Amino acid sequence: MSLRARRGFPLLALALILLAGPVPCFAADAGPAPNLVLVVVDDAGLMDFSAYGGEIATPTIDALARRGTRFTHYRTSPLCAPSRAMLLTGLDSHRTGIATIPEILPPEQADAPGYGMRLADGVTTVAAQLRDAGYRTLMTGKWHLGHGEGDLPVDHGFDRSFALDASGADNWSQAPYMPYYDRAPWFEDGEPATLPEDFYSSRFIVDRMVEYLDETPQEKPFFAYLAFLAIHIPVQAPAAFIDPYRSRYADGWAALREERAQRARASGLFPPPAPLAPLPPAAPPWDALAPEEQALWAARMAANAGMMTAMDHELGRFLAALTSRGLADNTVFVIVSDNGPAPSRADDDWRMRLWLAARGYRLDTGNIGGPGSYAFIGPGWASAAASPLDRYKFTAAEGGVRVPLIIAGAGGPQLSDAFTVAPDIAPTLLELAGRGDLQDGLDGRSLVPLLRGEATSVYGSDEAVGLEVAGNAALYRGQYKLVRNLPPWGEGHWRLFDLEADPGETRDLAAARPALRDELAAAYDRYAARVGVQPMPGGYRSTEQLERNATARLGAVYGPKLAVGVGLFFMAALVVFVLRRRSQ
Repeated sequence: MSLRARRGFPLLALALILLAGPVPCFAADAGPAPNLVLVVVDDAGLMDFSAYGGEIATPTIDALARRGTRFTHYRTSPLCAPSRAMLLTGLDSHRTGIATIPEILPPEQADAPGYGMRLADGVTTVAAQLRDAGYRTLMTGKWHLGHGEGDLPVDHGFDRSFALDASGADNWSQAPYMPYYDRAPWFEDGEPATLPEDFYSSRFIVDRMVEYLDETPQEKPFFAYLAFLAIHIPVQAPAAFIDPYRSRYADGWAALREERAQRARASGLFPPPAPLAPLPPAAPPWDALAPEEQALWAARMAANAGMMTAMDHELGRFLAALTSRGLADNTVFVIVSDNGPAPSRADDDWRMRLWLAARGYRLDTGNIGGPGSYAFIGPGWASAAASPLDRYKFTAAEGGVRVPLIIAGAGGPQLSDAFTVAPDIAPTLLELAGRGDLQDGLDGRSLVPLLRGEATSVYGSDEAVGLEVAGNAALYRGQYKLVRNLPPWGEGHWRLFDLEADPGETRDLAAARPALRDELAAAYDRYAARVGVQPMPGGYRSTEQLERNATARLGAVYGPKLAVGVGLFFMAALVVFVLRRRSQ
């Protein structure tokens, strides 16, 4: 299969985008309300879109970026569910009820306000607000915001939805991707759903969204939320999308990290004098790996790149569907990543390897990216993908929280270095829909004045903005950042950086400027008290908590089955023993 793929590469859609010229900005009194499309890419680093200088081909995203605003200083949460909760509500994650993810929630926080692992009572999504404003609201893809009674998209403002309520899943079949889950919980309009036999996640997410779109009256504006599984672990994609990258990463992660940093310096994304942080200790020197190990890791990164390009291709098909229906010219696209690249791996724990083997997964290069393959990029490639920034997902370092944001269709092309955060997206969508009056009480701020060229900043240089997940925290004020990462990701104490001179976070100023450190720490404490950040238990490590939570969940799921199995075994053994005794 070529890159044109089975449903055709969307070259026509891209050509129409480029030829159409700047898209006007829409207001409530300037014609029909704009259609709104929110696209969330999973685990993409700042330069993972080629629009930001990366080597991975994303022509659909690039074409939209050339016609819209490309943000270079957007910050999000270091974990997926809190980011998604903020995007959909305009609130800090602790105020949404999803301060962290259930996989790493310690029991000491389980009953605390903000830690219910579901959208809290009284929290309203932008989908519900837009539906009240006359929009048709549609969602396909990853939800991960609760699956109990009243927790699914249908309960939070979406007219139609086909949602995965898990942190991830297999991309080729309805199978879980980690022992924490015993299944892949997909739901359509709130009811358990079964995936089709020809399922591939990115393709299916677009196919189902187009079906929902066809049910929408032509005159009715729509809000479409496409939450792709790409490029979350397991990294999987059709071979045709992986093929162009099979020899691309043979030089290793240090070489790619430096290559991306050089392009970032050349483009102005990263100041030329600023130093690049070293690779983390978890990433071994490439030359220390055996040739077969190098080949395997290079193949995994190729699959990651192929998965991104496949997702971009499917997004192009969605854009082509809008174009063919005459809807593209009145549609605003918001394209964003939920957090930085994932350092997760699945080959360094015997229990995980045993679980994967029992599920029929293979970890080698055979059919890598295809059905039955389980690929991941690990800390080495994650650090390279986050270049020129430090660290990756799970951490409050820049590599975990500074990610791409593109808004197209709400103003002319521009590059913005304004500091922005995930809660800003919901009020932006509301104002674009002519419902800016609904922004009261939100933590985020509308980006519409910036998109229209009426402002160059969203937050003042003296305003403090905080974030926190699982004890990993940051406080931004002007050019300074106070950051703390708990073990195993950091030392657990506050560090201070001047991001204007040192965006790679290589020179800790905490000891040299203790007054500023303490001032920002006090500002963080005020933020934490305002939004309800809970203290972490002593000795907390998210990796160990994940093991405990997964073990407890496995016991709850498989315990009764295991008990029955053990009981039957001993009954059979007793029968054999009795029969043997009688035969003697």
